[in-house]
Amino acid sequence: MSVHPMILSGRGVTAVLGPTNTGKTHYAIERMIAHESGVIGLPLRLLAREVYTRLVERVGHHNVALITGEEKITPHRARFSVCTVEAMPRETTASFVAIDEVQLAGDLERGHIFTDRILHLRGRGETLLLGAGTMRPILEQLLPGITVVERPRMSQLLYAGSKKITRLPHRSAIVAFSADEVYAIAELIRRQRGGAAVVLGALSPRTRNAQVALYQEGDVEYLVATDAIGMGLNLDVDHVAFAQDRKFDGYQFRNLNPAELAQIAGRAGRHLRDGTFGVTGRVDPFDNELVHRIEAHEFDPVKVLQWRSKAFDYSSLPALKKSLEAAPTVPGLARALPAVDQQAFEHLTRYPEVVDITTNAERVEKLWEACALPDYRRITPAQHADLISTIYADLVRRGAVNEDFMAEQVRRADHTDGEIDTLSARIAQIRTWTYVSNRPGWLADPTHWQEKTREIEDRLSDALHERLTKRFVDRRTSVLMKRLRENAMLEAEISVNGDVFVEGHHVGQLTGFRFTLATGGDGPDAKAVQGAAQKALALEFEARAARLHASGNNDLALSSDGLVRWLGDPVARLAASDHVMRPRVILLADDQLQANAREHVLARIERFVNHHIGTVLKPLDDISRAEDLEGLAKGLAFQLVENLGVLFRRDVADDVKSLDQDGRASIRKYGVRFGAYHIFLPALLKPAPAELITLLWALKNDGLDKPGYGDLIPMLAAGRTSVVTDPSFERTFYKLAGFRFLGKRAVRIDILERLADLIRPLLQWKPGAQPRPEGAYDGRRFTATTSMLSILGATPDDMEEILKGLGYRADSVKAEEAAAFLASHDGAPAATAAASEPVAVVDDADAGDSAVEVEAAAVEAPAAEAETAEGEVATSEAHPAEGQLTETGEPVEAKPVLLWRPGTRQDNQRQGGGRHQGDQRRGGQRHGHGQGQGQGEGREGGRKSGQPARGKRHEGGKSEGGPRQDRGDRHDRHDRGGKPGQGKFEARPPRREKPVDPDSPFAKLAALKEQMKK
Repeated sequence: MSVHPMILSGRGVTAVLGPTNTGKTHYAIERMIAHESGVIGLPLRLLAREVYTRLVERVGHHNVALITGEEKITPHRARFSVCTVEAMPRETTASFVAIDEVQLAGDLERGHIFTDRILHLRGRGETLLLGAGTMRPILEQLLPGITVVERPRMSQLLYAGSKKITRLPHRSAIVAFSADEVYAIAELIRRQRGGAAVVLGALSPRTRNAQVALYQEGDVEYLVATDAIGMGLNLDVDHVAFAQDRKFDGYQFRNLNPAELAQIAGRAGRHLRDGTFGVTGRVDPFDNELVHRIEAHEFDPVKVLQWRSKAFDYSSLPALKKSLEAAPTVPGLARALPAVDQQAFEHLTRYPEVVDITTNAERVEKLWEACALPDYRRITPAQHADLISTIYADLVRRGAVNEDFMAEQVRRADHTDGEIDTLSARIAQIRTWTYVSNRPGWLADPTHWQEKTREIEDRLSDALHERLTKRFVDRRTSVLMKRLRENAMLEAEISVNGDVFVEGHHVGQLTGFRFTLATGGDGPDAKAVQGAAQKALALEFEARAARLHASGNNDLALSSDGLVRWLGDPVARLAASDHVMRPRVILLADDQLQANAREHVLARIERFVNHHIGTVLKPLDDISRAEDLEGLAKGLAFQLVENLGVLFRRDVADDVKSLDQDGRASIRKYGVRFGAYHIFLPALLKPAPAELITLLWALKNDGLDKPGYGDLIPMLAAGRTSVVTDPSFERTFYKLAGFRFLGKRAVRIDILERLADLIRPLLQWKPGAQPRPEGAYDGRRFTATTSMLSILGATPDDMEEILKGLGYRADSVKAEEAAAFLASHDGAPAATAAASEPVAVVDDADAGDSAVEVEAAAVEAPAAEAETAEGEVATSEAHPAEGQLTETGEPVEAKPVLLWRPGTRQDNQRQGGGRHQGDQRRGGQRHGHGQGQGQGEGREGGRKSGQPARGKRHEGGKSEGGPRQDRGDRHDRHDRGGKPGQGKFEARPPRREKPVDPDSPFAKLAALKEQMKK
């Protein structure tokens, strides 16, 4: 057992202490090259490589050696050695010795190694200990006579409070304490600010160097790192932000103490430039006391150093274990917790195969040497011990590590595919074998394996750097940032898709004549970027304005949201004006579109809008511009335009009545149809016109956001003749889409006119005339038919609502009475007559159409359009006839028959009392309470007892009550009421026929119909 006495003298030792950015490392390098030889120990392989590079620049590569656990560069007769502290010799003949970051002697994991070098290693001429000011008391206690030099910080360190990660200034380092957190922050910065470099202890030194270079050279403005950056790395950092303030120290999660926070925060500011530190939104702001201590560098002194005996007893495994557990004999030292090597040794002493072959002191020492293998892979102590056991067994039995086994392990790591985590794991694997290849006496051909593992590690490190850069750096952004710092003229371009690039970096999107800045474009350099973009946009706006002005109408489109689009991009929106057919055009353009260019664009869009409206709504546009209309015809045309092509006939009944034949002809030539219920333009009952009409109304009435906007157009396009209404929809949208809102159902306007064509002959039929049309009853009333249901696409239950909405009223009679009455006219048995008629109909809400007139030439719609909401042709319900039996044997009462008639003013007055009350009263008079005969006979020979009173007639044939089905645009209509002097309740006599004008178009139409019947 070799015992080295502890050196407790500080003679010849100088401690250079102070906070970060005091130039301690630079001072040590200057002192070392002043000696003939020297050794300097550094806490990180990364930092050792940096000092090595600086020394090579000063004295040449042949004079400098680099010695770490994984790398040895040892020129013959090198004067200076740069080492990691672990790789420093315990004794040296060098003239100068320096140990950096000596405060790490208090670290629980590595502290005992630093303590050993502080206490034992000396230079012949000069020894420097470099570190934090907190080490002064303990060094003066352990090394009496030591010279202490305190160096002040060259610049100030100031607290900057809390900032969001995306709001941090350029040249910031964000600190976190786990790889996952580092990667997450780097990803966020890439999305928001262009990219970040990452530095973690788990990265290989080569990868860390490449990432630091990425930051130092200005390719990225942000560095995301663990506390590895606190170990003396010289970085161009202006601000340090803590994204976490807790770390796992190998044993537990704990808060960082003020001295540790200061060590990291001190990376901010270089030389004479001040630095700042703070926290991100994920960490509570530092309290005032902590801020003061970090800014003033006032920290609790280090009270004890971690120590482990170096007086190893290799006589046996128990003896070595006992020597490792020896307690320090000097005050100020504390026995260190078991480190990785000691934990592996304790595991291996429990392996029978290891104990069996460790039979002498030489093998005990060899086992302890094998236990020094670092755990680069960060695996469990037991797994790490298994690997050491394999290596140790080879060393004992073979005298060297089995190269076939090593070749297989190296081969597994020699792949550069995969993502970040995969490459990191392979690098950790290959670093293990790099360490093995650098251990003296462990391999038969160490040079080959040193070169091979170094080459593989370099390739893996380069691949990892490339993956990190690809994932966390936007290269175009990094180029842009460098150009901004160089104050260069920025080049901007605009793609054919409207993407705006500055120096190849996407900064926004040009849509039409509006530029939208990309997300994250609000950083410190945003103004410079926007300025470059605006210069390019000004020229592009001019060119676009010229292209739009010369473009055809096919390049422009008006969408249902009121936007005018040019080649798909919105360039204007429509707004209400005084005239519903002439909406105002509002340009959607930035201020860069100026003067003549703006006027030309606006004028071109206005021409398109007017042309589009004039084309799609040509009948409406024509009638709005008509100059040949006069008097009432002109007024009616004005109302038609104001109401966008549809008028309820009841609303303009007086005007229509007063309109002479010439006036009607003048307005009819513009495509206007005078229907039974509406005055309308049939050409507008198509999807495209209806969609544009709805838009124009919505612009005028602020209706774009009202419920139901645009929802009815697809139904019109599908050929639906009627639809179930939605009570939440704005009711006007039904009319605009060409539907009449009738309570629970809305029916297309032209279909309602076809319904009028079906009803008209039923009310004009004279009892006794043969054949009786299906649905005709007594000349004054009718029943609903299958044809009516079919064209409406409605069920019998819907029919009642629809007819009520059109102003008809129903009288209810018993089925047997109706059958008997029809049989008396048809000459058929009652049961047969009843079965041949539909006996149930339905009606709807809007009771109010007064006397109407129907155009003679009805517009015919294809029968294929007459579908129900379910797409099937509606048929009347089958009701059980009286006398049938139910399944239980009970007689079934047949449903009553609804007889429909035009409503009267009295009907409107009685609406509040309900239908059944009125029907019951009238039914008793009309039908004699079940007598079953005489209904409607008064039409032939005067009113019978019980016949209901008809609505009083005025001159001109207008009833005081509901809708009257007459022959449309006939000006030679006769009064359908009784002759003067007839009683109020007298039946109306047959209408007196006037001679027909053979030149009348109606006479020609009648003749054509007669010819078709033949």
